[in-house]
Amino acid sequence: MNDSNERTSILSRITKDRERTNLLKKHEQNLIVFLLKHIPPKVTSDMLTAVGFAGGFLTAAGFVAATYSHRAFLLLGVLGFAVNWFGDSLDGRLAYLRNKPRKWYGFSLDFTVDWLTNILIGYGYIVYVGGQWELLGFGFVVLYGWAMMTALLRYKITNRYTIDSGLLGPTEVRIIISMFLVLEMFVKSSIIYTGALACIILLTVNVADFIQLLKIADRRDRDDRDGKNGSNGKTSKKR
Repeated sequence: MNDSNERTSILSRITKDRERTNLLKKHEQNLIVFLLKHIPPKVTSDMLTAVGFAGGFLTAAGFVAATYSHRAFLLLGVLGFAVNWFGDSLDGRLAYLRNKPRKWYGFSLDFTVDWLTNILIGYGYIVYVGGQWELLGFGFVVLYGWAMMTALLRYKITNRYTIDSGLLGPTEVRIIISMFLVLEMFVKSSIIYTGALACIILLTVNVADFIQLLKIADRRDRDDRDGKNGSNGKTSKKR
């Protein structure tokens, strides 16, 4: 099997339960396939989930260290996001590649760990900015939680799982926040304004996704209602 066919085969196995629309989709999937091919056999999906959580802890630690020492420690946050992406992106895909998927176990574990990671990073931000700007960290945690809840509801209603909002997905969010951290190293307190901007964008995306979700839910209700009416009609004819 040549490299192109092997890549196609791996992609079909690791993406069959997930619909992606994010801007970096193609490059991200190529990187995931490359990394999966080099994961040692002894590494398990649960280990990778733990690695992803460790990345979130590292980002939070970078905020705290930058607060009490030097802003250069914010680079730990950039490293933390990279580690978090590695673990979070590969854990479930590795299970599917090895034909050992635990769909509902992995789904439950991933969402819980993602939420705890979000809280950790939000806490780190709160410690770093302090004062009245702490509300930005709280707001980001709440808004990101809303985005996660919308993804769950969409999955329930459509039976299709997607973690992206159009061209914006978790990978793009990690990159953008990492850029904010680098900017903060050179322009002190800029993270307050970039954090506020991030909250505004996330709120806008959440509202748009929620409106779209309501439309999908309403359409699902109509389809279910029409289906029941059709079934009742057939039953009455038989009688």
